[in-house]
Formats: sequence, C-alpha cells, structure tokens
Amino acid sequence: MPPTLPLLPTTLVGSLPQPEWLIDRQKLGSRLPPRVRLTELWRVAPEWLELAQDDATILAIRAQERAGIDILTDGEMRRESYSNRFATALEGVDIDNPGQTISRSGKLDIVPRITGKIRRKHPVEVRDVEFLRKNTDHPIKITVPGPFTMAQQAQNDYYKTEEEMLADYAAAVNDEIKDLFAAGADFVQIDEPYMQARPEKARQYGVAALNRALDGVTGTTIVHLCFGYAALVHERPTGYSFLPELAESRAQQISIETAQSSLDCSILTKLPGKTILLGSLDLSSNEVESAETVAARIRRALPFVDATRIIVAPDCGMKYLTREAAFGKMKAMAEGARIVRSELQAKAAGRSS
Repeated sequence: MPPTLPLLPTTLVGSLPQPEWLIDRQKLGSRLPPRVRLTELWRVAPEWLELAQDDATILAIRAQERAGIDILTDGEMRRESYSNRFATALEGVDIDNPGQTISRSGKLDIVPRITGKIRRKHPVEVRDVEFLRKNTDHPIKITVPGPFTMAQQAQNDYYKTEEEMLADYAAAVNDEIKDLFAAGADFVQIDEPYMQARPEKARQYGVAALNRALDGVTGTTIVHLCFGYAALVHERPTGYSFLPELAESRAQQISIETAQSSLDCSILTKLPGKTILLGSLDLSSNEVESAETVAARIRRALPFVDATRIIVAPDCGMKYLTREAAFGKMKAMAEGARIVRSELQAKAAGRSS
C-alpha cells in the first residue's frame, strides 16, 4: 500500500452513476447489465462520445476528491457494464452474432459468442488509466473483468473445454494488467462476481485462472466478489459460497460486500495476509446512511482483521444510484472511516502514554 494512504483508506469498487446527458439511465436500469455492446444506450453522437466520456470522467474524479475518497477510479464512465467493454474487444469474439446463456439470476441473457481463439488485440483500458492519472494526484485504481466471469458470460462455440477457454481469457487479462500498471495505475482490480455465483466451477479452475491472469504482475492487485448489483438483485445471501479459497490467489487484496448482507465478518480470518476491501455501503436504495452507520460496519470487522489490512469501500459498484445519493454515500463512507481511524489512533496513543 502506498505510504501516503491513511489508516482505513477509502476507495470505490469501480463505478459511479453516469450522467443522464451521457447515457440513457432508464434503459440501462431496466435490463440486465449488458454483456454485448449496446451502443444505443449512449445519448451522444459517436464522433463526440469519447470527449463526452472524458468530461464525465473528470466530474467523477472531482466528486471523489470532494467527498474525501483516497484511492480514485475513473467511475467507469466509458462502460455500458463492468465487463462488456473489455470482453467484446477481444479477438475470437463474434460481436455481430451474439450467443445466449443463463445469467447468475437464472434469466436468459445475450452474451458474446466465442468463435475463435481468444486473444487481446490491443490495450483496451490504457487510455482510461492515462487520463485518470493526468487528472488527479491521488492514488488510482482501474478495474478489469476476470477470466472466470467472462467465461461464464459467453457462449463457447470454439473451445473443447472450458479450461482451455479460461486459459486464453487469463492470458488476455494478464497482458492488459501489465499494460495498466505501466500506464500509471497504482492498483488493478479484477472483477470476479461469478466465482460467488458459481462456486463449484470456481473451485475447479477459477483460482488457477485468476493466478494465471496475475502471473508476473508486480503491482498491487485486488479481486472483487459480490452478490450482484443490489439495484437489480434484491435477495442477498447472508454469506459467501466462495471466499476462503481466495487465500490461495496471487491477489494481495480481496474486495467483498458486508453492508446489505450483514455478513458475519469472522470469515475474514480465512484470508490471512490479505488486505480486505470492506464493503460498508448498502447500495440497495438511494437512502444515504449516516457516517456512524458506516463506522459501525467497519468496527464489525475489527475483531477479525487488523485495521492496517482494511480499505473501506462500497459493497459493489454505485452505477445504478442517483448521482446525488452516490455523492452522499461517498461522503458518509469517508467520514465513517475518519471516525474509526480517530478511535483507533486515540487507543494507540493511550497505550503508549
């Protein structure tokens, strides 16, 4: 962790709400997260879209800075979903003739169709990191979809086995991550929600694919597992079906949700040595919780993981909140972390006096 960060630093999981002038938020929220490209969601003409996304990214950066967030993301302003921008940029994917599969919520979903060997043709998010780095002096983080999750969000019409497909997805992610660190990222997060959704398969080959994606990577990496966007997936389990297994991963940090599910934080003892991104914001509604509510959620974890190994975060991406609610929640999270930080520092001072 960079030395400039305070005890209990704050960050986002990745996304912030995109402005209504940039994307049709009603259409976005009325369907499952897109797995294929849905360019009709954008309100800006193609020739001006990148500039508009740049402007929205600057707004996202400034909102995080004003709210007191320590490690910034780009808010994923350029993405229709957390995964589809990268997944559909790969060689071997037929984006004109998509396939179908069953989503984690049990519904039929339109997904990329794999018709050839998966390869990364070019860097996908390097400009995003460069733009973020140019526009803030805070530590920065960028997110990429994980190989296991992308494999579950695709129709395989090429590979003989899922393991072969995963190996090529992992190689593509590995190339991207190395370029993202070279471009200036301080942290890279791999989003792997389907490890939680499909734990049996994840136990078979999920961690191996994740480790392949991190082979030779020297920067600080995170893997994020969640129960799905709370705005779209309303029923939450009270515990993870796949989490202790990540103790064997090469990722130094594990991002989980604890707020809405009231997770029993004793499970964190199963991740020795890992830094925990502690989900402390309930994203099921636009109601802004108090700083003290966030502080109480942080305190819940302290008996099981040392405060030096906690980064405070939302449960998941904040994409489906209103912009006003997202900003209020970020401020509450930053203040909640400050409350607990002050308590811990006061205790430490008392012990040393």
